[in-house]
Amino acid sequence: MAVEDSQKSAAPTSEEVTNANPKPHGDDVAGSGEVPEGGEIVGDSDSSSKKSSAVPYKPHLLENQWTFWFDNPSAKSKQTAWGSSMRSIFTFSTVEEFWSVYNNIRHPSKLTVGADFYCFKSKIEPKWEDPICTGGGKWTVTFGKGKSDTSWLYTLLAMIGEQFEHGEEICGAVVNVRAKQEKISLWTKNASNEAAQLSIGRQWKVFLDYNDVIGFIFHDDAKKHDRGAKNRYTI
Repeated sequence: MAVEDSQKSAAPTSEEVTNANPKPHGDDVAGSGEVPEGGEIVGDSDSSSKKSSAVPYKPHLLENQWTFWFDNPSAKSKQTAWGSSMRSIFTFSTVEEFWSVYNNIRHPSKLTVGADFYCFKSKIEPKWEDPICTGGGKWTVTFGKGKSDTSWLYTLLAMIGEQFEHGEEICGAVVNVRAKQEKISLWTKNASNEAAQLSIGRQWKVFLDYNDVIGFIFHDDAKKHDRGAKNRYTI
């Protein structure tokens, strides 16, 4: 996988992202010489001309830029239109930036009930009305309360590491934290492309080691029927 697969330390108590900018630590280079009784310096004659051979730091670029979004439950209760309380948190384009953010935000099990946390490709808003999302749909997996942390991380790594065969179809993912359960949904852009959607759904289940049946809902159906929308595809 293009992204490091090891989970780092627990996040601090703030829901907001704290930018962490770890700097690489280089070893100090110090020369030395032996001084005998006669005061003559014994050592490598060209040691003074040697320069540090440290390798310049190069971040590991991702194929796409990605943006974290957060919808605060207290703000949602005051919004005048759906999605108006949603805020972008941070846009990242390297492996190092991803981990610096992920390690300093609350994971789903620690988020307030009612919170929605998104990770979408840059320039795509996590809304049905977004031009790229409007003709799409979503796969959804469900977990018990406090049980989605690992699957959320694996979903993020699979997306930003371009592990899906039809990665160009991926818009992003969202984790919804509710009183009795947590749901992760994977949004795609061409719902009618059945072959691509089925491929994505199958691969996602493998990445998560998820054995229950999952369903795919078209955004158009969700707009018309809300919670009454039926799955068009199942795996």
